[in-house]
Amino acid sequence: MASVPTDRPPAMMDVAALAGVSHQTVSRVLNDHPSVRPQTRERVLDAIATLGYRRNSAARALVTRRTGTIGVVTPASALHGPTSTLVGLEEAARVAGMFVSVATIRTFDGETMRRALDHFLGQGVDAVAVVAPTVEAVAVLAGVQAPVPVVVISSAGELPDVPHLSAVGVDQAHGARLATSHLLAAVGDGDVVHVAGPQDWFDAQDRLAGWRSVLAAAGRSVPEPVVAGWAAQDGYGIGLRLADGGLPGAVFAANDQLALGLLHAFWERGVRVPADVLVVGFDDEVGAAHFTPPLTTVRQDFGALGTLAVDTLIGALDGAAATRGVIPAELVVRASSSRR
Repeated sequence: MASVPTDRPPAMMDVAALAGVSHQTVSRVLNDHPSVRPQTRERVLDAIATLGYRRNSAARALVTRRTGTIGVVTPASALHGPTSTLVGLEEAARVAGMFVSVATIRTFDGETMRRALDHFLGQGVDAVAVVAPTVEAVAVLAGVQAPVPVVVISSAGELPDVPHLSAVGVDQAHGARLATSHLLAAVGDGDVVHVAGPQDWFDAQDRLAGWRSVLAAAGRSVPEPVVAGWAAQDGYGIGLRLADGGLPGAVFAANDQLALGLLHAFWERGVRVPADVLVVGFDDEVGAAHFTPPLTTVRQDFGALGTLAVDTLIGALDGAAATRGVIPAELVVRASSSRR
């Protein structure tokens, strides 16, 4: 049996010797090439495990001119959307055999973005993803001059005209239309009020627009939206005011935390959900099925969003033109909007 010198880490040639194959065959196994026979692949993988071989990423980068790393710029936020987007992106990158390097930004401005990009380019990243949920975050992209592909993850309707810039996002307006149409069908002649998120967020803008378009198309009155933040506390205060000042037939909340606050306030005031008022949220965050009552909400597939972002960057690295991709939303119906 071939032995490995103890004064250095195992190399690819050691794997080849132990498995009884060529150096090229080991390379093909490492790169998941389809031309390797299953028995040979298994033998090489056994040799890798026996020797504890690890691929030399630096050497590989010299050959391929790629590091297998994506730089990710994301808001320094614990909110469900940005956090779930980052998780979905990281998981999709790992599946694609890549890794992410993350820079969190509290305030999006030109200088902060430039420093983040300079940091990533110094690391030799292959591409950059920017999680940009706000007007501020997208506006700063106008000054981006990156020599690598960039994908912005956002529901912004318009993006700066920047080379190599692709975009992916969830169809927020479509999700809002699903929620509003569902409430209209269930509420009869009652009003459907919208508790909107902060309007410097594209998601909040699109959810408001989707709600408004369904009401207008149905010939229904369009109440003034109640604009709030994203927190449950905001929903709680609004819920108290609605319960005390004239309860609508239904409320479409711009996220699940607002809906949670509404449910709390309605419970305190003795308002029954769904008997007295219907409630729908947005996000289907962890635990939404265990609210009291279980919350009807709009689900965003962050796993699919991450995969689309990574696939878009890989395509750009292979020479594809900049693209724009959209993931549909899905309505999840639970007890908070059902009187059956």
